[in-house]
Amino acid sequence: MSLARYLKHLAVTPWRVRRAFPRASLAAIESAIRRSRTQHVGEIRFVVEGALHGARLYHGQTPRARALEVFSALRMWDTEHRNGVLIYLLLADRAVEIVADRGAHVKIGSPEWQAICRSMEAAFKAGRFEEGALAGIDGVTRSLAKHFPGGAAAAAASGDRGEGELPDSPVVLP
Repeated sequence: MSLARYLKHLAVTPWRVRRAFPRASLAAIESAIRRSRTQHVGEIRFVVEGALHGARLYHGQTPRARALEVFSALRMWDTEHRNGVLIYLLLADRAVEIVADRGAHVKIGSPEWQAICRSMEAAFKAGRFEEGALAGIDGVTRSLAKHFPGGAAAAAASGDRGEGELPDSPVVLP
């Protein structure tokens, strides 16, 4: 554990998280995810965590390792087509990780996910949190639409009634 990282994480309070992602931004993210579903049959979740605390921080848990934990905790792997995609932001590190279930990852792959992450991180470093989140959702939407197209025929074939298997609302972890 580095002292600099520890201090960064200590400085990210719930107030700072709310300042970066106020209610209006969270509502815009939820709307973007809901609209996204009209273009594909995938599942997107957006999670922001202000900082790591306790043992996670002490043992140097990486944003990737934490994103994998969150993916599992939210049961993102429990979708019919194995095409759930988690967009995870660790605000203290300004790090974005995309974790995709097997079905989506096999078809889309790491280079495309990494490009979306780096674009989002650039926006977040500049303080443009809502813009970065919406751009990331748009990038994931385009990728899913290529490989898991939506529309009435695809929805009928998959049995999707339009409400999605997972909630659209973003998650803010304490």
